[in-house]
Amino acid sequence: MQIYWTKINKIIEETPEVKTYMLDCPQDFTWEEGAHTHFALEGFNAGEKPNRGLIRHMSISTLPNEESIGITTRIKEQCSEFKAILRGLKVGDQVALFKTRSNVPLKREDKNVYLLSSGVGLATFRPLVLEYFERADNINHMHSLNVDSSKDYLFTTIFESAPDKNFTSQFVDNRKDYYEEVKNLATDKDGHFYIVGSDEFLVQNIEVLREQGIKPEQIMLDKHEQTLPDFLSLEVSI
Repeated sequence: MQIYWTKINKIIEETPEVKTYMLDCPQDFTWEEGAHTHFALEGFNAGEKPNRGLIRHMSISTLPNEESIGITTRIKEQCSEFKAILRGLKVGDQVALFKTRSNVPLKREDKNVYLLSSGVGLATFRPLVLEYFERADNINHMHSLNVDSSKDYLFTTIFESAPDKNFTSQFVDNRKDYYEEVKNLATDKDGHFYIVGSDEFLVQNIEVLREQGIKPEQIMLDKHEQTLPDFLSLEVSI
């Protein structure tokens, strides 16, 4: 396993609770839209066994052409040891990346694409939207729906409806309105539905989509292929 050590080159305060850590791109480090990585703090591999408390599974919120690796995360006042250490890091400090892959690259099958997310999960979709803006080939329309009770919505300059680009964006601040919108989107029985959020959020979305007649093969999750059946084989009454 190759471990890439790299430095923080910029810290962006997206909202009062959300920061993006921009990292230098190590030589030979590559990724595509929808990628996630294992993000580790110094000391994680100092002992005989890796300290899993210093490792987190994080989405990369940038594209390679932005020439920095973006890691966007929410850090609340009361947080884990990992987040507390991360909050104290500064430009120039080192972090490690390893086991990078993408579970949710864009499908280009002449269909509509729906991006369903909760809170900072939107960071996973930022590079998908940028990739779509750069090359919209074989995607009819893209629609983003995000629920965030904080109302401090992320990346609003990117997630802004653009009719000329066949892109629409919606933000809602409560789950009730959110799931009503999911039902409305699911009237498209042929679209691709991408979901990012907590496991509970994934399960709830899948249940709503399946009840509306959306098939498992139309649902894309940021999960390892081995775990997909645990989510997509949910029994629902249709």
